Amino acid sequence: MPENTAAPAVTAATDRDELRRLHFINALFARLTGHDLYLAQQIKEAIAFSLAELAEQIRTRPESAARYDAAFNQAAARLLTRFFADQPGHGFYHWDALSTLTSATPLFARAELMTGLKKLTPFRESTLLITNLRPALLPPEQRETARRRRDYEEALAYVQDLAAARTAPSADLRLLFL
Repeated sequence: MPENTAAPAVTAATDRDELRRLHFINALFARLTGHDLYLAQQIKEAIAFSLAELAEQIRTRPESAARYDAAFNQAAARLLTRFFADQPGHGFYHWDALSTLTSATPLFARAELMTGLKKLTPFRESTLLITNLRPALLPPEQRETARRRRDYEEALAYVQDLAAARTAPSADLRLLFL
């Protein structure tokens, strides 16, 4: 009788995704959790609970798992924004590369990043959160071409170089890409 190997493969992929999300939350909220995986697990479960309806849809249609990942990242970014809003001595700026159709183009990206970096200037410690840069330049519904891949890698380098050039050497800027 042939063995059904599809179920263990799905379970392994799901377990791998859950572990990836746990480490993602642990790194993202390190200031809050102190790298305690138990606390990170609780934050992850709270985010997952808020997405329970979407998770149920994925159980019936596993091909839509990418939607869950995007919603999970968006919920984590919102939670992180609220967390840093309550930190008086820590600057925070969030740039969503998909906020407009032109946000990820070099001219508009520079303008939006410069706005954020100017806002972070007075703080000794700050966090610059950049979300959706990859989907803006490498849309999942389109084929990944060499040119799109190069544009994405150049955008990553550009953001890093701009942040390094426009941040005081004495400042501690955390650059997070989601």
